[in-house]
Amino acid sequence: MAPPPTPVIPREAWEGCSVLLDINDGDRLAFFRLTPGATVKIGDKSCSLQPLVGRPFGSLFRVGPSGLVPCAPSQDDGAHVQAQAETRDNRSLVDNNTAQTLSSEDIEAMKREGASGDVIVEALIANSSTFGNKTVFSQEKYKLKKQKKYAPKVLLRCPSTRSICETYFKKYPARIGFMRVDTLSLMLSMANVGAYSDVLVVDMVGGLVAGAVAERLGGTGYVCSSYLGSASSSIDIIRMYNLSGDMTSRIFQARLSDLCSLQNSGDASSVISDSIQGEVVEPGTVQNGSTLAQPVDTALSDENMQSTAAQPVDIEVAEPAMDEHLSQDCKGSNGTSIAPKSLRAGKAPSPERMKYWKEHGFSSLIVAAPGHEVESLVADLLPLLSYSAPFAIYHQHLQPLATCMHSLQVSKMAIGLQIMEPWLREYQVLPSRTHPHMQMNAFGGYILSGIRIHSPDPGNGE
Repeated sequence: MAPPPTPVIPREAWEGCSVLLDINDGDRLAFFRLTPGATVKIGDKSCSLQPLVGRPFGSLFRVGPSGLVPCAPSQDDGAHVQAQAETRDNRSLVDNNTAQTLSSEDIEAMKREGASGDVIVEALIANSSTFGNKTVFSQEKYKLKKQKKYAPKVLLRCPSTRSICETYFKKYPARIGFMRVDTLSLMLSMANVGAYSDVLVVDMVGGLVAGAVAERLGGTGYVCSSYLGSASSSIDIIRMYNLSGDMTSRIFQARLSDLCSLQNSGDASSVISDSIQGEVVEPGTVQNGSTLAQPVDTALSDENMQSTAAQPVDIEVAEPAMDEHLSQDCKGSNGTSIAPKSLRAGKAPSPERMKYWKEHGFSSLIVAAPGHEVESLVADLLPLLSYSAPFAIYHQHLQPLATCMHSLQVSKMAIGLQIMEPWLREYQVLPSRTHPHMQMNAFGGYILSGIRIHSPDPGNGE
Protein backbone atom coordinates (compact mmCIF):
# COMPACT_ATOMS: atom_id res chain seq x y z
CA MET A 1 0.00 0.00 0.00
CA ALA A 2 1.39 3.36 -1.05
CA PRO A 3 2.12 5.83 1.75
CA PRO A 4 -0.43 8.64 2.13
CA PRO A 5 0.45 11.91 0.40
CA THR A 6 1.90 14.54 2.67
CA PRO A 7 -0.38 17.59 2.60
CA VAL A 8 1.40 20.84 1.88
CA ILE A 9 0.66 23.44 4.53
CA PRO A 10 1.74 26.82 3.14
CA ARG A 11 3.42 29.09 5.65
CA GLU A 12 4.04 32.03 3.36
CA ALA A 13 2.03 33.82 0.69
CA TRP A 14 3.14 33.18 -2.88
CA GLU A 15 2.31 34.84 -6.15
CA GLY A 16 -1.05 33.59 -7.46
CA CYS A 17 -2.43 32.35 -4.14
CA SER A 18 -5.65 33.52 -2.48
CA VAL A 19 -5.33 35.51 0.73
CA LEU A 20 -7.71 37.00 3.26
CA LEU A 21 -6.94 40.55 4.32
CA ASP A 22 -8.20 41.55 7.77
CA ILE A 23 -8.27 45.35 7.83
CA ASN A 24 -8.47 47.12 11.18
CA ASP A 25 -9.13 44.05 13.30
CA GLY A 26 -12.17 42.76 11.45
CA ASP A 27 -13.74 46.05 10.38
CA ARG A 28 -13.29 44.94 6.79
CA LEU A 29 -12.55 41.47 5.41
CA ALA A 30 -11.56 40.97 1.78
CA PHE A 31 -10.38 38.06 -0.35
CA PHE A 32 -7.73 38.72 -2.98
CA ARG A 33 -5.54 36.76 -5.37
CA LEU A 34 -1.92 37.90 -5.35
CA THR A 35 -1.44 38.74 -9.01
CA PRO A 36 1.14 41.32 -10.13
CA GLY A 37 -1.53 43.99 -10.65
CA ALA A 38 -3.66 43.29 -7.57
CA THR A 39 -4.41 46.31 -5.36
CA VAL A 40 -6.49 47.04 -2.28
CA LYS A 41 -8.08 50.39 -1.52
CA ILE A 42 -7.74 51.48 2.11
CA GLY A 43 -9.34 54.82 2.77
CA ASP A 44 -8.52 57.05 -0.17
CA LYS A 45 -5.31 55.23 -1.04
CA SER A 46 -4.82 52.29 -3.42
CA CYS A 47 -2.03 49.95 -2.28
CA SER A 48 -0.30 47.23 -4.26
CA LEU A 49 -0.36 43.71 -2.82
CA GLN A 50 3.12 42.80 -4.04
CA PRO A 51 4.71 43.44 -0.59
CA LEU A 52 2.64 40.51 0.69
CA VAL A 53 4.34 37.99 -1.60
CA GLY A 54 6.80 35.87 0.36
CA ARG A 55 5.60 37.09 3.74
CA PRO A 56 4.42 34.55 6.34
CA PHE A 57 0.72 34.32 7.07
CA GLY A 58 -0.12 36.28 10.19
CA SER A 59 2.10 39.22 9.23
CA LEU A 60 0.84 42.70 10.08
CA PHE A 61 1.18 45.62 7.68
CA ARG A 62 0.50 49.34 7.94
CA VAL A 63 -0.26 51.87 5.25
CA GLY A 64 2.85 53.90 4.54
CA PRO A 65 3.60 56.65 2.02
CA SER A 66 4.68 54.06 -0.59
CA GLY A 67 2.05 51.43 0.18
CA LEU A 68 1.89 48.50 2.58
CA VAL A 69 4.84 48.29 4.97
CA PRO A 70 5.49 45.46 7.48
CA CYS A 71 4.90 46.48 11.08
CA ALA A 72 7.58 46.00 13.71
CA PRO A 73 6.67 43.69 16.62
CA SER A 74 4.86 45.69 19.30
CA GLN A 75 5.94 45.70 22.92
CA ASP A 76 3.48 45.88 25.81
CA ASP A 77 5.67 47.55 28.45
CA GLY A 78 4.02 46.84 31.74
CA ALA A 79 0.47 47.25 30.50
CA HIS A 80 -0.69 44.30 32.56
CA VAL A 81 0.97 45.65 35.70
CA GLN A 82 -0.69 49.03 35.24
CA ALA A 83 -4.05 47.33 34.80
CA GLN A 84 -3.71 45.62 38.14
CA ALA A 85 -2.87 48.87 39.99
CA GLU A 86 -5.53 51.05 38.31
CA THR A 87 -7.20 53.50 40.70
CA ARG A 88 -8.52 56.16 38.28
CA ASP A 89 -11.98 56.31 36.73
CA ASN A 90 -13.74 58.34 34.05
CA ARG A 91 -16.55 59.81 36.12
CA SER A 92 -15.22 63.38 35.90
CA LEU A 93 -14.73 63.37 32.11
CA VAL A 94 -17.19 65.40 30.06
CA ASP A 95 -17.51 64.80 26.31
CA ASN A 96 -18.04 68.37 25.03
CA ASN A 97 -15.66 68.27 22.02
CA THR A 98 -13.27 70.79 23.62
CA ALA A 99 -10.60 68.42 24.91
CA GLN A 100 -8.78 68.17 21.55
CA THR A 101 -6.81 71.25 20.56
CA LEU A 102 -5.56 69.84 17.27
CA SER A 103 -7.94 70.92 14.50
CA SER A 104 -8.79 69.09 11.30
CA GLU A 105 -6.83 71.70 9.33
CA ASP A 106 -3.73 70.89 11.34
CA ILE A 107 -4.16 67.19 10.64
CA GLU A 108 -4.56 67.81 6.90
CA ALA A 109 -1.42 69.93 6.96
CA MET A 110 0.49 67.08 8.63
CA LYS A 111 -0.71 64.69 5.94
CA ARG A 112 0.47 67.04 3.18
CA GLU A 113 3.87 67.23 4.83
CA GLY A 114 4.11 63.43 4.68
CA ALA A 115 3.49 62.59 8.32
CA SER A 116 2.69 58.93 8.94
CA GLY A 117 -0.46 57.75 10.64
CA ASP A 118 1.42 56.86 13.83
CA VAL A 119 2.79 60.38 14.06
CA ILE A 120 -0.70 61.82 13.70
CA VAL A 121 -2.03 59.53 16.43
CA GLU A 122 0.77 60.59 18.79
CA ALA A 123 0.01 64.24 18.03
CA LEU A 124 -3.66 63.70 18.85
CA ILE A 125 -2.73 62.08 22.16
CA ALA A 126 -0.33 64.90 23.04
CA ASN A 127 -2.96 67.58 22.29
CA SER A 128 -5.75 65.89 24.25
CA SER A 129 -6.34 67.54 27.62
CA THR A 130 -8.24 64.55 29.04
CA PHE A 131 -6.10 61.65 27.83
CA GLY A 132 -3.92 61.61 30.96
CA ASN A 133 -6.96 61.48 33.25
CA LYS A 134 -8.45 58.41 31.57
CA THR A 135 -8.00 54.87 32.80
CA VAL A 136 -5.49 52.62 31.09
CA PHE A 137 -8.33 50.73 29.42
CA SER A 138 -9.86 53.97 28.10
CA GLN A 139 -6.49 55.13 26.83
CA GLU A 140 -6.06 51.91 24.86
CA LYS A 141 -9.53 52.28 23.37
CA TYR A 142 -8.76 55.88 22.40
CA LYS A 143 -5.49 54.85 20.73
CA LEU A 144 -7.20 52.02 18.85
CA LYS A 145 -9.99 54.30 17.61
CA LYS A 146 -7.53 56.87 16.26
CA GLN A 147 -5.26 54.22 14.83
CA LYS A 148 -8.09 52.72 12.78
CA LYS A 149 -8.82 56.14 11.31
CA TYR A 150 -5.33 57.52 10.65
CA ALA A 151 -3.03 54.47 10.71
CA PRO A 152 -5.02 51.44 9.47
CA LYS A 153 -3.35 48.05 9.72
CA VAL A 154 -3.75 45.00 7.50
CA LEU A 155 -3.40 41.42 8.76
CA LEU A 156 -2.42 38.78 6.19
CA ARG A 157 -4.45 35.62 6.82
CA CYS A 158 -4.46 32.26 5.09
CA PRO A 159 -7.94 31.28 3.83
CA SER A 160 -9.24 28.23 5.68
CA THR A 161 -12.62 26.69 6.35
CA ARG A 162 -13.07 28.74 9.49
CA SER A 163 -11.95 32.09 8.09
CA ILE A 164 -13.93 31.67 4.86
CA CYS A 165 -17.11 30.67 6.70
CA GLU A 166 -16.78 33.47 9.26
CA THR A 167 -16.17 36.06 6.54
CA TYR A 168 -19.18 35.08 4.47
CA PHE A 169 -21.38 34.72 7.55
CA LYS A 170 -20.44 38.23 8.63
CA LYS A 171 -20.92 39.95 5.27
CA TYR A 172 -23.15 37.83 3.02
CA PRO A 173 -24.74 35.05 5.09
CA ALA A 174 -27.39 34.26 2.47
CA ARG A 175 -24.72 33.01 0.06
CA ILE A 176 -23.81 30.18 2.44
CA GLY A 177 -27.34 29.47 3.64
CA PHE A 178 -26.79 31.30 6.96
CA MET A 179 -24.43 28.51 8.04
CA ARG A 180 -22.32 29.41 11.07
CA VAL A 181 -18.79 28.08 11.53
CA ASP A 182 -19.69 25.94 14.53
CA THR A 183 -22.55 24.42 12.53
CA LEU A 184 -20.19 23.53 9.70
CA SER A 185 -17.66 21.94 12.06
CA LEU A 186 -20.41 19.95 13.77
CA MET A 187 -21.61 18.64 10.40
CA LEU A 188 -18.11 17.41 9.53
CA SER A 189 -17.90 15.69 12.89
CA MET A 190 -21.34 14.05 12.74
CA ALA A 191 -20.63 12.81 9.20
CA ASN A 192 -17.33 11.30 10.42
CA VAL A 193 -15.30 12.94 7.65
CA GLY A 194 -11.75 11.63 7.86
CA ALA A 195 -8.85 10.32 5.83
CA TYR A 196 -9.59 7.94 2.94
CA SER A 197 -13.33 8.69 3.07
CA ASP A 198 -15.62 8.82 0.04
CA VAL A 199 -17.98 11.65 0.94
CA LEU A 200 -21.18 12.40 -0.94
CA VAL A 201 -22.04 16.10 -0.66
CA VAL A 202 -25.06 18.08 -1.79
CA ASP A 203 -23.62 21.59 -1.67
CA MET A 204 -26.01 24.40 -2.51
CA VAL A 205 -24.07 26.97 -0.50
CA GLY A 206 -21.45 27.97 -3.06
CA GLY A 207 -18.92 25.21 -2.44
CA LEU A 208 -18.23 25.94 1.23
CA VAL A 209 -19.11 22.41 2.39
CA ALA A 210 -17.30 20.66 -0.46
CA GLY A 211 -14.19 22.74 0.18
CA ALA A 212 -14.33 22.04 3.91
CA VAL A 213 -14.57 18.30 3.26
CA ALA A 214 -11.68 18.36 0.78
CA GLU A 215 -9.55 20.32 3.21
CA ARG A 216 -10.17 17.79 5.98
CA LEU A 217 -9.48 14.81 3.70
CA GLY A 218 -6.07 16.25 2.88
CA GLY A 219 -5.79 14.59 -0.53
CA THR A 220 -6.53 11.04 0.70
CA GLY A 221 -10.22 10.53 -0.12
CA TYR A 222 -12.78 11.67 -2.67
CA VAL A 223 -15.55 14.24 -2.65
CA CYS A 224 -18.56 13.85 -4.92
CA SER A 225 -20.68 17.00 -5.06
CA SER A 226 -24.11 16.03 -6.35
CA TYR A 227 -26.62 18.47 -7.83
CA LEU A 228 -30.16 18.48 -9.14
CA GLY A 229 -31.17 19.30 -12.69
CA SER A 230 -28.93 19.67 -15.72
CA ALA A 231 -26.85 22.67 -14.57
CA SER A 232 -24.18 22.06 -11.95
CA SER A 233 -24.23 24.07 -8.76
CA SER A 234 -21.64 26.78 -8.23
CA ILE A 235 -18.73 25.69 -6.03
CA ASP A 236 -16.53 28.72 -6.71
CA ILE A 237 -15.71 29.20 -3.02
CA ILE A 238 -13.34 26.23 -3.38
CA ARG A 239 -10.99 28.51 -5.33
CA MET A 240 -10.21 30.40 -2.11
CA TYR A 241 -8.91 27.35 -0.24
CA ASN A 242 -5.52 27.18 -2.01
CA LEU A 243 -5.93 23.42 -2.33
CA SER A 244 -3.09 21.43 -3.83
CA GLY A 245 -3.41 19.89 -7.26
CA ASP A 246 -3.93 16.40 -5.83
CA MET A 247 -6.66 17.63 -3.47
CA THR A 248 -8.43 19.53 -6.25
CA SER A 249 -8.35 16.49 -8.57
CA ARG A 250 -10.28 14.49 -5.96
CA ILE A 251 -13.33 16.79 -6.06
CA PHE A 252 -15.99 15.60 -8.53
CA GLN A 253 -19.43 16.80 -9.55
CA ALA A 254 -22.18 14.45 -10.72
CA ARG A 255 -25.90 14.73 -11.29
CA LEU A 256 -28.05 13.04 -8.70
CA SER A 257 -30.03 11.39 -11.49
CA ASP A 258 -26.79 9.82 -12.81
CA LEU A 259 -25.93 8.42 -9.40
CA CYS A 260 -29.43 7.05 -8.88
CA SER A 261 -29.60 5.50 -12.35
CA LEU A 262 -26.18 3.94 -11.80
CA GLN A 263 -27.46 2.39 -8.59
CA ASN A 264 -30.32 0.80 -10.52
CA SER A 265 -28.69 -0.09 -13.84
CA GLY A 266 -25.07 -0.78 -12.90
CA ASP A 267 -23.61 0.34 -16.26
CA ALA A 268 -21.24 3.13 -15.31
CA SER A 269 -19.93 3.97 -18.79
CA SER A 270 -23.35 4.33 -20.41
CA VAL A 271 -24.86 6.31 -17.54
CA ILE A 272 -22.28 9.10 -17.38
CA SER A 273 -21.11 9.27 -20.99
CA ASP A 274 -23.34 12.24 -21.72
CA SER A 275 -22.57 14.00 -18.47
CA ILE A 276 -18.81 13.75 -19.00
CA GLN A 277 -19.13 15.47 -22.38
CA GLY A 278 -21.20 18.25 -20.88
CA GLU A 279 -19.11 18.86 -17.78
CA VAL A 280 -15.44 18.55 -18.81
CA VAL A 281 -13.87 22.01 -18.53
CA GLU A 282 -11.28 22.93 -21.10
CA PRO A 283 -8.16 24.57 -19.64
CA GLY A 284 -8.61 27.58 -21.88
CA THR A 285 -12.03 28.39 -20.49
CA VAL A 286 -10.65 28.97 -17.00
CA GLN A 287 -8.95 32.13 -18.20
CA ASN A 288 -12.29 33.76 -18.81
CA GLY A 289 -13.68 34.96 -15.49
CA SER A 290 -17.27 34.78 -16.76
CA THR A 291 -17.08 31.03 -17.26
CA LEU A 292 -16.33 30.48 -13.58
CA ALA A 293 -19.65 31.83 -12.36
CA GLN A 294 -22.17 29.02 -12.81
CA PRO A 295 -25.87 29.30 -11.98
CA VAL A 296 -26.80 28.05 -8.54
CA ASP A 297 -29.77 25.72 -8.29
CA THR A 298 -31.11 27.14 -5.05
CA ALA A 299 -33.83 29.53 -4.02
CA LEU A 300 -31.50 31.46 -1.75
CA SER A 301 -29.29 32.79 -4.53
CA ASP A 302 -29.99 35.28 -7.23
CA GLU A 303 -28.11 36.86 -10.09
CA ASN A 304 -26.47 39.48 -7.91
CA MET A 305 -25.29 36.90 -5.38
CA GLN A 306 -23.56 34.89 -8.10
CA SER A 307 -21.62 37.88 -9.45
CA THR A 308 -19.15 38.65 -6.70
CA ALA A 309 -17.41 41.17 -8.90
CA ALA A 310 -20.51 43.37 -8.80
CA GLN A 311 -20.01 43.93 -5.05
CA PRO A 312 -16.24 44.44 -4.63
CA VAL A 313 -16.44 46.60 -1.52
CA ASP A 314 -15.76 44.13 1.26
CA ILE A 315 -15.28 40.71 -0.29
CA GLU A 316 -13.46 40.56 -3.60
CA VAL A 317 -13.62 36.96 -4.80
CA ALA A 318 -13.70 37.38 -8.57
CA GLU A 319 -11.11 35.31 -10.42
CA PRO A 320 -8.61 37.69 -12.10
CA ALA A 321 -7.35 37.00 -15.57
CA MET A 322 -4.27 34.81 -15.87
CA ASP A 323 -1.00 36.52 -16.74
CA GLU A 324 0.96 35.04 -19.61
CA HIS A 325 4.32 35.27 -17.84
CA LEU A 326 3.11 33.34 -14.81
CA SER A 327 4.02 29.69 -14.58
CA GLN A 328 1.33 27.11 -15.07
CA ASP A 329 1.59 25.95 -11.46
CA CYS A 330 1.63 28.09 -8.33
CA LYS A 331 4.59 27.20 -6.15
CA GLY A 332 4.83 27.36 -2.39
CA SER A 333 7.84 28.51 -0.41
CA ASN A 334 9.45 25.07 -0.72
CA GLY A 335 8.85 24.82 -4.47
CA THR A 336 5.98 22.34 -4.18
CA SER A 337 2.97 22.79 -6.41
CA ILE A 338 0.11 24.23 -4.36
CA ALA A 339 -2.67 25.27 -6.73
CA PRO A 340 -2.35 24.52 -10.45
CA LYS A 341 -3.83 27.27 -12.55
CA SER A 342 -5.33 24.96 -15.20
CA LEU A 343 -6.90 22.49 -12.76
CA ARG A 344 -10.40 23.24 -11.57
CA ALA A 345 -12.45 21.37 -9.02
CA GLY A 346 -15.70 19.75 -10.06
CA LYS A 347 -14.89 17.54 -13.03
CA ALA A 348 -17.02 14.52 -13.86
CA PRO A 349 -15.99 11.25 -12.20
CA SER A 350 -14.55 8.46 -14.28
CA PRO A 351 -16.59 5.29 -14.99
CA GLU A 352 -14.18 3.32 -12.79
CA ARG A 353 -14.79 5.66 -9.87
CA MET A 354 -18.55 5.51 -10.41
CA LYS A 355 -18.40 1.71 -10.49
CA TYR A 356 -16.46 1.69 -7.23
CA TRP A 357 -19.06 3.91 -5.57
CA LYS A 358 -21.82 1.61 -6.84
CA GLU A 359 -20.19 -1.49 -5.40
CA HIS A 360 -19.01 -0.07 -2.09
CA GLY A 361 -21.21 2.99 -1.54
CA PHE A 362 -20.19 6.32 -0.03
CA SER A 363 -18.77 6.36 3.47
CA SER A 364 -20.71 9.46 4.57
CA LEU A 365 -23.23 12.05 3.41
CA ILE A 366 -23.54 15.79 4.02
CA VAL A 367 -26.50 17.76 2.70
CA ALA A 368 -26.62 21.57 2.70
CA ALA A 369 -29.49 22.48 0.37
CA PRO A 370 -31.69 25.03 2.16
CA GLY A 371 -33.68 25.79 -0.97
CA HIS A 372 -34.80 22.22 -1.66
CA GLU A 373 -37.29 19.78 -0.19
CA VAL A 374 -35.27 17.67 2.23
CA GLU A 375 -37.47 14.58 2.62
CA SER A 376 -37.48 13.46 -1.02
CA LEU A 377 -33.84 14.46 -1.49
CA VAL A 378 -32.65 12.30 1.41
CA ALA A 379 -34.79 9.38 0.23
CA ASP A 380 -32.84 9.38 -3.03
CA LEU A 381 -29.44 9.88 -1.41
CA LEU A 382 -29.47 7.33 1.41
CA PRO A 383 -29.46 4.22 -0.88
CA LEU A 384 -26.16 5.50 -2.30
CA LEU A 385 -24.45 5.12 1.09
CA SER A 386 -22.84 2.01 2.45
CA TYR A 387 -24.44 0.39 5.47
CA SER A 388 -23.51 1.98 8.83
CA ALA A 389 -22.50 5.18 7.02
CA PRO A 390 -23.27 8.37 8.99
CA PHE A 391 -25.01 11.38 7.48
CA ALA A 392 -25.65 15.00 8.46
CA ILE A 393 -28.30 17.28 6.96
CA TYR A 394 -28.37 21.04 7.47
CA HIS A 395 -31.36 23.33 7.17
CA GLN A 396 -32.26 26.80 8.37
CA HIS A 397 -35.66 25.71 9.65
CA LEU A 398 -36.71 22.93 11.98
CA GLN A 399 -39.88 21.65 10.31
CA PRO A 400 -38.30 20.22 7.10
CA LEU A 401 -35.82 18.23 9.20
CA ALA A 402 -38.58 17.04 11.56
CA THR A 403 -40.60 15.79 8.59
CA CYS A 404 -37.54 14.06 7.15
CA MET A 405 -36.74 12.47 10.51
CA HIS A 406 -40.27 11.07 10.81
CA SER A 407 -40.06 9.65 7.29
CA LEU A 408 -36.75 7.91 8.09
CA GLN A 409 -38.20 6.47 11.30
CA VAL A 410 -41.23 5.07 9.48
CA SER A 411 -39.17 3.58 6.64
CA LYS A 412 -36.56 2.21 9.07
CA MET A 413 -33.73 3.37 6.82
CA ALA A 414 -31.64 4.91 9.62
CA ILE A 415 -31.01 4.74 13.34
CA GLY A 416 -29.55 7.15 15.86
CA LEU A 417 -31.62 9.99 14.45
CA GLN A 418 -31.34 13.29 16.28
CA ILE A 419 -31.87 16.96 15.50
CA MET A 420 -29.41 19.38 17.04
CA GLU A 421 -29.37 23.16 17.30
CA PRO A 422 -25.80 24.47 17.62
CA TRP A 423 -25.21 27.27 20.12
CA LEU A 424 -22.18 29.56 20.13
CA ARG A 425 -21.15 32.52 22.24
CA GLU A 426 -17.76 34.19 21.97
CA TYR A 427 -15.79 35.51 24.93
CA GLN A 428 -13.51 38.50 25.20
CA VAL A 429 -10.31 37.40 26.94
CA LEU A 430 -8.25 40.37 28.18
CA PRO A 431 -6.56 41.19 31.50
CA SER A 432 -9.26 42.14 34.03
CA ARG A 433 -11.80 42.29 31.18
CA THR A 434 -12.75 38.68 30.44
CA HIS A 435 -16.48 38.37 29.82
CA PRO A 436 -18.94 37.09 27.19
CA HIS A 437 -19.55 39.33 24.23
CA MET A 438 -22.52 41.59 24.69
CA GLN A 439 -23.82 40.73 21.22
CA MET A 440 -24.04 37.29 19.68
CA ASN A 441 -25.79 35.38 16.93
CA ALA A 442 -28.63 33.46 18.50
CA PHE A 443 -29.38 31.15 15.57
CA GLY A 444 -27.15 28.67 13.77
CA GLY A 445 -29.67 26.48 11.98
CA TYR A 446 -30.44 22.81 12.66
CA ILE A 447 -28.66 19.53 11.87
CA LEU A 448 -30.31 16.14 11.41
CA SER A 449 -27.86 13.28 11.86
CA GLY A 450 -28.10 9.51 11.84
CA ILE A 451 -26.66 6.22 10.56
CA ARG A 452 -27.91 4.38 7.50
CA ILE A 453 -28.94 0.76 8.05
CA HIS A 454 -30.27 -2.08 5.94
CA SER A 455 -34.04 -2.11 5.79
CA PRO A 456 -35.73 -5.52 5.59
CA ASP A 457 -38.66 -3.98 3.73
CA PRO A 458 -38.30 -4.74 0.00
CA GLY A 459 -40.35 -1.66 -0.78
CA ASN A 460 -37.40 0.49 0.18
CA GLY A 461 -35.42 -0.66 -2.83
CA GLU A 462 -32.76 -2.57 -0.89
